[in-house]
Amino acid sequence: MTTPVPTMRPDELDEPWSDTPSELRTEEGALPLVALDVDGHIAGLVARVRVRQTFENRLDRAIEATYLHPLPDRAAVTRFRMTVADRVVDGTLMERAAARAGYDEAIEQGRRAAIAEENRPDTFSMRVGNIGPGETAVVELDLEWRLPVDGAEATFRFPLVTAPRYVPGSPLDGPNVAGGTTDDTDAVPDASTISPPVLLPGSPNPVRLSVGVTIDADDLGLRGLRSALHDVVMTDGAGTGPMRVELRPGERVDRDFVLRFGIGGDTITTGVTCTPDTATPTTAADHVNEPGAGDAGDRGTGTWYATVVPPAATGSGPRDVVLVLDRSGSMQGWKMVAARRAAARIVDSLRSTDRFAVVAFDHVCETPPDQDGLVAATDRNRYAAVEFLSRLDARGGTQMLPALTQAVAPLEESGDRDAVVVVVTDGQVGNEDQILAGLDPKLGSARLFTVGIDRAVNAGFLRRLAAAGAGRCELVESEDRLDEVMTALHRRIARPVLRDLTIHAGDHDAGEPGSGGFDVVADDTTPGRADCFEGVPLVVAGRYRGRPPATVTLAATDELGDPWTAEVACRVDDRAGHAMWARARVRDLEDAHAVRPDAGLADRIIATSLQFGVLSRFTAYLAVDTTERTSSTDPARIVQPVELPSGWEQASAAPPSPPMRAFVASAPAAASPAAGDGFVAFASPQPPPAAQTSLHLEATGGRLGRALRRRPAREAAGDRGSDGARREEPANPPEARYRDRIDDELAALRSAITGGDRDEARRAIGRLRLLVDDLTSVGATAGLVDRLRAIVDAATAWTTGTAGDDRATLAAIDAFADDAGDTNGTGDGGPSDTGTRRRTFWR
Repeated sequence: MTTPVPTMRPDELDEPWSDTPSELRTEEGALPLVALDVDGHIAGLVARVRVRQTFENRLDRAIEATYLHPLPDRAAVTRFRMTVADRVVDGTLMERAAARAGYDEAIEQGRRAAIAEENRPDTFSMRVGNIGPGETAVVELDLEWRLPVDGAEATFRFPLVTAPRYVPGSPLDGPNVAGGTTDDTDAVPDASTISPPVLLPGSPNPVRLSVGVTIDADDLGLRGLRSALHDVVMTDGAGTGPMRVELRPGERVDRDFVLRFGIGGDTITTGVTCTPDTATPTTAADHVNEPGAGDAGDRGTGTWYATVVPPAATGSGPRDVVLVLDRSGSMQGWKMVAARRAAARIVDSLRSTDRFAVVAFDHVCETPPDQDGLVAATDRNRYAAVEFLSRLDARGGTQMLPALTQAVAPLEESGDRDAVVVVVTDGQVGNEDQILAGLDPKLGSARLFTVGIDRAVNAGFLRRLAAAGAGRCELVESEDRLDEVMTALHRRIARPVLRDLTIHAGDHDAGEPGSGGFDVVADDTTPGRADCFEGVPLVVAGRYRGRPPATVTLAATDELGDPWTAEVACRVDDRAGHAMWARARVRDLEDAHAVRPDAGLADRIIATSLQFGVLSRFTAYLAVDTTERTSSTDPARIVQPVELPSGWEQASAAPPSPPMRAFVASAPAAASPAAGDGFVAFASPQPPPAAQTSLHLEATGGRLGRALRRRPAREAAGDRGSDGARREEPANPPEARYRDRIDDELAALRSAITGGDRDEARRAIGRLRLLVDDLTSVGATAGLVDRLRAIVDAATAWTTGTAGDDRATLAAIDAFADDAGDTNGTGDGGPSDTGTRRRTFWR
């Protein structure tokens, strides 16, 4: 997906846009959101987080600020509060239509009000209205969710920015339902609710970001804590208290905040916890031994949570595996490199008894040559598939549903073989519901796994997609993370270790429903398909009637089809609460409603949401200050622009797709980059902009600079042999695609070294490392890769001061420039034999 963004014309910069005063585009006229604070606490693998958003109005009239923001898709939003004009107003959860009507009425009456709504499982909108001139409004959201565990490692992921999403379909007639930058379409009727304006790269940082997480390390046996994408400061409480992790000041709101940490071996064990709806004794044994426990204990209701640590896998039978790779425009840069590596790893892990197919998609679908449908996983077929994958580049729009439909079609004839679909993508699409509804009737018994690659990944959709296929979702935010994920994934793309988990009371505690025994409400169990994969503890939750027993029996089917049972102790814990079950159940119902819209499902979602106090797609939190009216009944409406996600940059051209307006902050019109007919496309190429590259050439000179300056002359002359005839080259060969990137990155590194800027050199080294990995995957020879790695090693030694000097690194760069850019050895700036050059460095 490449999302085109029309830049503002000079006259637009002087006129109000969407009722937004022009002062908002200057440094003096600040945007309304000035601070975002995230404060969390992790205990027993349960995260409880308070999110605080601070809005300031520095204009001379009242404003309404709208902010589209992500939250963890697993999280239950359990509380909402607004503080404005020194008054605190607690929000009320109600049906969404009623909340919107109440908000609009409050604004028309001149009252301060705020409303929080869910647009997607992980995308929410906040509106704060009638903030008076000079006033500050603070809104708070309380969240609660259970951390996912993989192997012996837990992950705390807090998303901070919503990435631009591909929106297919034809625009609908009439006004949009919200103030976003993309029109509502027949495929995405609420596209305007998920498309905030985007700050152009280089804009001043508009938001003060603060993230802090306290971890009860003793409860978890915590070890190996690390931050994936941010620099953090850790305080361990002198070994006796909880650990505190805080983000270093000055970071932008442009990527997910991800913490990972190992946990003790006995932190997670198979067991069941019950939380009664009413006050109960503190242990299940108290219930059993206490005579006349009363109606609340004997015939009450509550929520149960079962945790199952899976047994070891014993292997699997033959598989049919279809690999679906997203090559759309938003996958450019490191994401495309990581996606190709992930896909190649999956193909390489197949066994001779397996069959497979590969589908690469953007706005069209492609397969490897001579591999229509499923083919045997022979060495020849796997090699051809990897070669096909290595040549893929990012382009076009994200038409995912046709690719998934094509992927599942051959699996209808899998028979007794395990049918598996693996989707590698960033998930940046707006038509999630359309994809789920179109795919559901075609999946059959196939299992679907998703690998999400991005620093602002659409985790909510990818987990929904995996749940629809009773598979797993894995998230990759960096190439370092990729190897960990792929090592685990290739063992899991098979039948699960346990399937169809159920729970019932132990024999001595059993009773007829309604008799005071333990009766599981089957229809309220989540997830609906409770399957367990190797290395991933499974958490299943539901509702019960009666009293919690002393023991319960867990039953399932193992991977060989044999019965599996385990009798485990049941404990009662009032602190476990109901919110996490309610949130998970609401998500299941929302997905079912997306596939088959039904008024009865909507009613159940609303009832569950209101009963247990968790936000849903059909409810909203509303807070209204009823103590005072302002003089404003028509505030200026401002949609807060968001950051472009880290790793996304401006592409040089924009393909046809729905336009999105950019928000230009504190920059004149002339500074706004444009491409084609005034569009700026957001994607993620790695090389620096052309203007920056030319500055590097001016500064560096030397043989590398001469080689780079000769490049236009070589390209103008073409590639001619000794007979003067022009050689025909394949379209977009690897050399042509990567030569510029190599030259530009080496020029940037040379400039940093000659300028003595070690920080800039480290950044250049990081980019060069990514490029080396990319080159390895697209056909570069060991000679090229080894030469570049030697330069990286020499530059790293200089930056750390451990060995070497700048002269050694510069000599290595110049020598490489001579060999790569002037292989005929003339040094005269004339055309070089690029055929010889490619034979030297490319397979």
